[in-house]
Amino acid sequence: MKTYIQIIRLTWEEMMEYRLNFIMWRVRFVMQRLVVYFLWWALFASRETFFDYTQSTILTYILLSGIVATFVTGTRVYGVGELITRGDLSNTLIKPINFFSVYAARDTADKLLNLFLGIIEVALLLSILRPPVFVQTDVMPLVLAGMAVAIGTVMYYCYAMIHGLLAFWLPDVWAPRFLSFVILEFLTGALFPLDILPEPLSTFIRLLPFQYFMYFPVKVYLGQLTVLQMAGGMAVGLVCVGILWYVMAMMWRRGLRKYAGEGR
Repeated sequence: MKTYIQIIRLTWEEMMEYRLNFIMWRVRFVMQRLVVYFLWWALFASRETFFDYTQSTILTYILLSGIVATFVTGTRVYGVGELITRGDLSNTLIKPINFFSVYAARDTADKLLNLFLGIIEVALLLSILRPPVFVQTDVMPLVLAGMAVAIGTVMYYCYAMIHGLLAFWLPDVWAPRFLSFVILEFLTGALFPLDILPEPLSTFIRLLPFQYFMYFPVKVYLGQLTVLQMAGGMAVGLVCVGILWYVMAMMWRRGLRKYAGEGR
């Protein structure tokens, strides 16, 4: 345990080493939330509801999805690709520590710091803009929303790790990683709730695992899902976690057989 606590501390120090990059990343987060916020604010200027959403629920969705996103998708796992490509993976393999546990600890450091800053940033936006927001007071949706965030967090860890492990077979994983960022911006519900899309498209997207990164946890918090929908969503999410974990483990085993430490 002490080893992994030390890894968390060192990861924080590493993140603060390039302070300007980190600050600009946080500025990007705030600007993105503001753009989406004012877009929805303008849409509600002449109407009370929009696609069965009130101004209060849609603005709550936008601000809360930002906090969920900064926790669920905050990760250091994407550095695995460069680690393999440079041959630096050899340094990790010779140490008596579990590779996946190391990156889980690094991810924990990233998520905790981003969550802390994300809450502060959203709190500042709330104090300045004073939007009408929905506050959930029912315990069950709060607990289930926390469980949904946990499922999305593990799922995203596997998803990001799979991207990194592609470096066993590809000389550069930057292109698929960038493409995944573009796709996730739309499919996770970061810009708008997925259920405002036309029914066939909305149903198809919600069958994909990406909704668990933002959309599903926030919908659970808002209390807009039935008990059956929440239970079914949790079950499907756990199945997706199992599938992605299996794919990740399989890629790791097969990749190690191919790995030659090139670049060292």
